[in-house]
Amino acid sequence: MHIVVCIKQVPDSAQIRVHPVTNTIMRQGVPAIVNPYDLFSLEEALRLKDKYGGRVTVLTMGPPMAEAALRKCLAYGADEAVLVTDRAFAGSDTLATSFALASAIRQIQNDMAVDLVFAGKQTIDGDTAQVGPGIAKRLDLQLLTYVSKIESLDLEKREITVHRRAEGGVQVLKTKTPALITMLEGVNEMRFATMPNMFRAARYPLKVWDKDAAGIEDVTKIGLKGSPTIVSKVFAPTAKSQKASMIETESGDPRDIAITLLTKLFTQHPKLEKEIGKRAA
Repeated sequence: MHIVVCIKQVPDSAQIRVHPVTNTIMRQGVPAIVNPYDLFSLEEALRLKDKYGGRVTVLTMGPPMAEAALRKCLAYGADEAVLVTDRAFAGSDTLATSFALASAIRQIQNDMAVDLVFAGKQTIDGDTAQVGPGIAKRLDLQLLTYVSKIESLDLEKREITVHRRAEGGVQVLKTKTPALITMLEGVNEMRFATMPNMFRAARYPLKVWDKDAAGIEDVTKIGLKGSPTIVSKVFAPTAKSQKASMIETESGDPRDIAITLLTKLFTQHPKLEKEIGKRAA
């Protein structure tokens, strides 16, 4: 069994700042981390490897510094790592990124057929949740998103059964492989890196592919040329100056609290009471 896990190195969102004049994200001095959502998918891939055997390959597209993210994944237990990096990829949006990663996965398949592809539900910088489905569409893979549990995997029948979180409940889905899976956050806990794997990650001869090695034949579909998305402005939300108001009630009874709160709310917004009355009628 061969599993490919697509990851991304992202800036730590807890330390990102927006430039007050240019309104652009200030990345200088901000530490880079593995996208947290990708780690849930990586851990699930490693658990399948532990149970069924096989190989786990981690794949990312990014600048040369993204090598650190791949080596961290190797330290967790991944077997192979591929970095797709080229100045031609600069400025890629989700459409161009999915095209480049899908092309790279085709190249990986030349070495060994891919049974499953894992991707993070979304990234904490782009937050679009579009790259995983985009890869599945380009590679004609079965798509399983927001997966909370992998129920079973039958390698002989090439079938996988998962639990998928949906509005109002959980869907139990069975489909054929190869498939692309995006895992929900909190469904597992990333294991600790072992000392042997950490030494192996440090010595590992990373595979670095440019656009040609990644199998990119049409350069108009990557980078800025292949990215129709335009970000016109980035800004930080304006901090609210209004202070919280204290509400006192005669008792801690929920009914008294609700009545006091509604009375104060309707006093401040007299039209709201009439509007709610109309809707209730």
